Amino acid sequence: MLKADEKLTVNSYYAASVQRTQTHPPLAGDLQVDVCVIGAGLAGISAALELQQRGFKVALLEARQIGFGASGRNGGQVIMGLACDIEVIQAQLGDEAAKQVFAMTAEAIELIHERCAAHAIDCEWQAGYLNAAIGPKKAKTLEQWVEQMQTRYGYEQQFIAKPEVSSWIQTDRFTALAHDPISGHLHPLKYTLGLARAAEAVGVQIFEGTAARRMTQGQNALVHTDHGTVHCKQIVLAGNVYGTHLASVLDARIMPVGTYIIGSAPMDKARANALIPSRSAICDTNFVLDYFRLSADDRMIFGGRVSYSTVTPMNLAPTMKARMLKVFPQLSDLQVQYAWGGFVDITMNRAPDFGRLANNVYYLQGFSGHGLALTGLAGKLVAQAIAGDAERFDVFARLKHHDFPGGKLLRLPALVAAMAWYRLRDLLA
Repeated sequence: MLKADEKLTVNSYYAASVQRTQTHPPLAGDLQVDVCVIGAGLAGISAALELQQRGFKVALLEARQIGFGASGRNGGQVIMGLACDIEVIQAQLGDEAAKQVFAMTAEAIELIHERCAAHAIDCEWQAGYLNAAIGPKKAKTLEQWVEQMQTRYGYEQQFIAKPEVSSWIQTDRFTALAHDPISGHLHPLKYTLGLARAAEAVGVQIFEGTAARRMTQGQNALVHTDHGTVHCKQIVLAGNVYGTHLASVLDARIMPVGTYIIGSAPMDKARANALIPSRSAICDTNFVLDYFRLSADDRMIFGGRVSYSTVTPMNLAPTMKARMLKVFPQLSDLQVQYAWGGFVDITMNRAPDFGRLANNVYYLQGFSGHGLALTGLAGKLVAQAIAGDAERFDVFARLKHHDFPGGKLLRLPALVAAMAWYRLRDLLA
């Protein structure tokens, strides 16, 4: 368990606004399955669901509760693309592969809609996403990016210049916007729990409170837990920052980053709609960014402060409210009722890291804070690979990733120093 992570789950709006109607007992004794999936976040649940639907017998192990990690605590923003610029993919794999990857990120959003329809998941979907620039220089960069993405990848967005910004968002902070009608936002914990119900309904055996302590690789693989052992032919590692003890080679390639969010008291609907008439999700274009949206019950869900040291910031609610008031000073009277956070796994280049440790041990990690849609697709791709069609999975698996420098002792201080530079760059831009 990462430092302070238990405390960060206590005051979550998402946890407070759902009822967990199903629980799953821990594993006790030995179990024989075709595939053992470790980690019941969206990537793991998606993989388990897809594999079971393809005829495999699947066990899904979760150390805590379903959706305990980033899948159940994130900002709820479902956004086209990756955390890295698509040029990162293009530089390594070429133009055609970059186009294929970008198209798969659109497929990832459509997959959410398909699963919600197929399994009757009410996740409070709201279409629309706004990329928001601060300052004229970043406004120009945003306009160029919109044109470039349309030309190269057919990604249609509406560029919104300064005179029209106020009709989209009630703030003076932004100088330009780009509107994407396909991306959007949802209640992440409701979606995660709904997907888990769908997995269980098709036959996936789910075990909560069951930490995978170690694994024995080989043709007949073993996953060892405190009170039982899973015998399997294939293993899928989907624990991200919570499963790095199982494979040190993967641990070196990702870094835990704390992200923090507040939820306000509910507003009058007219007031909420006046703030963001389209009710789109919004991110600014800074490297260290703010992101926010309106919930279905008219709260402001506002995230942005991060910690690269795994230490929870002091006075989280008031400091996050101060960030919110930089965007919406008119909300000074609005009480903050929830403040929570969690850890996401980032890679050096912010590109996702999918691959194999052995012929029958797959892993999915490195979503870098941009995984709400991509995690679902990742589960589908790894299921396709295990079923014998690895073509699309291997597009991602060909991406090269580097260890964070400094080893166990120095990599966190090095990252903290690097992020301080990026914050300064944002201020000077």
